[in-house]
Amino acid sequence: MVKVNKNFSNLVPNYLFADVARKTNEFIKANPDKKIIRLGIGDVTLPLAPVVVEAMKKGCDELGVKDTFKGYPDYEGYEFLRKAVSDYYGSFGVNVSADEILINDGAKSDAGNIVNIFSEDNVVLVTDPVYPVYVDSNIMDGRTILYADCTEENGFCALPDPSVKADLIYLCSPNNPTGACYTREQLKKWVDYANGNGAIIIYDAAYEAFITEEDVPRSIMEIDGARTCAIEMCSLSKTAGFTGTRCGYTVIPKELEADGTNIYNLWYRRLSTKFNGVSYPVQCAAAAVFSEEGQKQIKENIAYYQENAKIIAGTMDELGIKYTGGVNSPYIWLKCPDGMGSWEFFDYLLEKINVVGTPGEGFGKNGKGWFRLTSFGDRENTVEAMKRFKELFKK
Repeated sequence: MVKVNKNFSNLVPNYLFADVARKTNEFIKANPDKKIIRLGIGDVTLPLAPVVVEAMKKGCDELGVKDTFKGYPDYEGYEFLRKAVSDYYGSFGVNVSADEILINDGAKSDAGNIVNIFSEDNVVLVTDPVYPVYVDSNIMDGRTILYADCTEENGFCALPDPSVKADLIYLCSPNNPTGACYTREQLKKWVDYANGNGAIIIYDAAYEAFITEEDVPRSIMEIDGARTCAIEMCSLSKTAGFTGTRCGYTVIPKELEADGTNIYNLWYRRLSTKFNGVSYPVQCAAAAVFSEEGQKQIKENIAYYQENAKIIAGTMDELGIKYTGGVNSPYIWLKCPDGMGSWEFFDYLLEKINVVGTPGEGFGKNGKGWFRLTSFGDRENTVEAMKRFKELFKK
């Protein structure tokens, strides 16, 4: 008789965003005349940059010509794209070689799959609140998970506890969902902890392009010692609007080892068995992101979302609602007014002003009483949503 992986029974029954979508759709069905504004799921709304679209079209055209046709791509990604990513790191002073970069179909895939190469005996440490994929992918494998508390008191930036021993550590900065960012000094403490305990940090840098402040690192590879304890993952989803196009990259320093095994080689072995690479037109489009014109165009889009974040943050300031994020991040993590619970606040906003956000409780116990709004909506809807907030909460 076939047996299933019983670890799946330990998962929360529904994925957070599926619950948000279900409740929203039920409200829409019951209230078809209401205009819903969605500031919940972090999906982008601006189109791909023109230079990206042209590069993708050119890649498609090349597939229609015998002399330029491409079959299976390289497992690790085409060299032209890996070189473009390497040069991008170099633009802010970080040395990552092209042969340490592996192209993927988005950071979420690698964040969930990277644990395949590590033993189920490893103890995992995540910060709470936490992006659900970090937790769920390890629950599926039956690992023990520990939580580092990120709270209002520590600015939602937990630091390592020397008394806690962990093998795999997930960090995300700028953080999803809280928008909080680690400074260089704080990240150095995590790097020193990892090196001192023989641990590996899985570092999610998906929102690095939103960083504006000098003391916030764009990459963990900026930190001395990171190359012997860290894997970095990044995505073009929010950087360049690739949520539907799907492309990202993982950086594994060639000197990174664990249990006497080279981590790059181990991940490459898994990759070549279970992944056939990202399509040629998408990799052409991704390479265009890192061109001079591509950087100019995507920064215009990012600035648009940053202005949305300012509008939301400015409204919270005006209303006296506490929050983190909004600077260096597309997320605003606000404290629910009047002591409301996060799902209670979700229902209240949906019913009273028809605005959808994400309940903080869905990201862990420290999300209780907090709520995430995103700046990825269009400007008109963002302004309208904040107008509704003011009408509802202004005393």
